[in-house]
Amino acid sequence: MPAANHENVGEDLSQVAELAAQLRVDSIRSSTSAGSGHPTSSMSAADLLAVLISRHLRYDWDNPDLDTNDHLIFSKGHASPLLYSVFKAVGVVSDDELMNGYRRIGQRLQGHPTPALPWVDFATGSLGQGLPDGVGVALAGKYLDRLPYRVWVLCGDSEMAEGSIWEALDKASHYGLTNLVTVVDVNRLGQRGETELGWDMESYARRVQAFGAQAIIIDGHDLSAIDEAFSTAAKAPEGRPVVILAKTIKAKGFPQIEDSPDWHGKPLPPDMAEKAIAELGGPRTLTLRGPLPEEGTKARIDAPGATFPSYTMGEKVATRKAYGDALAALGGIDPAVVALDGEVSNSTHSDQFAKAFPGRFFEMYIAEQQLIAAATGLSSRGYKAFASTFAAFLTRAYDFIRMGSITGADLRLCGSHAGVEIGADGPSQMALEDLAMFRAVHGSTVLYPADATSTAALVQGMAETSGISYLRTTRGAYPVLYGASEHFPVGGSKLLRSSGNDDVTLVGAGVTLHEALKAADILDADGIQARVIDCYSIKPIDAETLLTAAGETQGRVIIAEDHRPEGGLGSAVKDALLTAPPSDLSITHLAANGMPGSGTGQELLAWAGIDAEHIAEAARDLIRPNPHRS
Repeated sequence: MPAANHENVGEDLSQVAELAAQLRVDSIRSSTSAGSGHPTSSMSAADLLAVLISRHLRYDWDNPDLDTNDHLIFSKGHASPLLYSVFKAVGVVSDDELMNGYRRIGQRLQGHPTPALPWVDFATGSLGQGLPDGVGVALAGKYLDRLPYRVWVLCGDSEMAEGSIWEALDKASHYGLTNLVTVVDVNRLGQRGETELGWDMESYARRVQAFGAQAIIIDGHDLSAIDEAFSTAAKAPEGRPVVILAKTIKAKGFPQIEDSPDWHGKPLPPDMAEKAIAELGGPRTLTLRGPLPEEGTKARIDAPGATFPSYTMGEKVATRKAYGDALAALGGIDPAVVALDGEVSNSTHSDQFAKAFPGRFFEMYIAEQQLIAAATGLSSRGYKAFASTFAAFLTRAYDFIRMGSITGADLRLCGSHAGVEIGADGPSQMALEDLAMFRAVHGSTVLYPADATSTAALVQGMAETSGISYLRTTRGAYPVLYGASEHFPVGGSKLLRSSGNDDVTLVGAGVTLHEALKAADILDADGIQARVIDCYSIKPIDAETLLTAAGETQGRVIIAEDHRPEGGLGSAVKDALLTAPPSDLSITHLAANGMPGSGTGQELLAWAGIDAEHIAEAARDLIRPNPHRS
């Protein structure tokens, strides 16, 4: 279908009013047909969307992958009836699909939007995420793509209580993202009653201004005011991101339930729906598109070339340092690689990339939710985003990581300073849950290298791995174990010690691999042969090597990990072994069970019972069982 241009719409807003009525009617029809949904939250924003899609959103609906298209993000993803009604109004979703495909199993019009639809960039519905994701898209547009597209984000007033919204506005202002327009549907009512600020528009404006953005307050049902505000926002006359605060009425268009606190997330029963549709003038079949995008192509990014780092076996190098080395080298080879950090780049060593490629590095400061969201937004534009911070602080952003998997985002995340090994900083800085957290993410890849060579190789592997991948790095410097010719495929492992008459298998990753190697030396002096496996890929895990080792060592397996006992390396190894367990399988799992305090790294490894002496003792216990052992 040919797209109408702005001139076709003209200055007469009567057709736009008809479109707004159609959006309300279709929001009611679709949710009543499905028996669930949020029609009242959709009806409040219908006027805003009618003006936007018909007059301001520059989009080629027949070519959703066009680089110059504007972006429309529903941060208030529960208003999906409105979004899908928009898609019907521009002619990309049929009325039959709207009525029979919404919220049905196996259909693409899901309860909250996902990129199963090509016009949707991100999965939304967990509130407070659409605007932060939009910051990432706007960063790409201004600094990398260098294209004039705008990012339009519809937010609900309830989610303005989320800290992530203010992280987003702060970073939008810091980076001067005048290509980002935030539209807040201030309909006063949340799920259980009035929102924190209700219709206090001036308080919203003061908060927006305090974060460096320009606030425009409008009546969200005055089409002329909406049109003028969108025109102003597109120009960003003050050189700051614009936030349009639209005062609206929930369920606008059906007076019987307008501004009622009792209708959130409830479809209208058929009799009420029929009445509401009649009051709105009945169903319509209006198809209306707005302006096409400007022509343009992505800016060219030069990659000067680089050589990947190599290390001498035996030299001590921290894996976090190797991450920085490899990331900088990768940036020299692949122009699509970008990096972000949470103001710890001199510890994660992503500062090496920042120094080499300042135009491709984005500092997110201490805002871990925005860190992940910006990486998600950048990845949606085709960039290979590597985001790093201390592993413990990624817990703050876990919902963004989880939602990233629903989006299908390709994210490369690095968490440094993991485990009790970090030492004197104490438990607030020790990631002891991160492996479990990332293993639980759908389609994730979880990597934990023990030396610099494997770290550099796995960073390269992450660049070619789809989905969400996580690399855990260690604070301290440890000996390089592998030569430059070694390969580290995702899903693999390494045998560092093995013979034809091994008595026990020792499994480690990261710091505990070094302890396992020391334990093997201790056991060797006792005449006990230990097989040592480097389980650098925790998900997917090399089950074949583990099962073979268990079978050839009389079922005796010791797992040592610098992590809580739940969900990490030990759980992954046990899951693998239980797929086809040897008849005599006997597993000892050593992990950080208690609450650590401060101390040296070696003291804390001993405290947790995961150092070489404790690993060796556990092996002796398996080989010569103690009847008093619990």
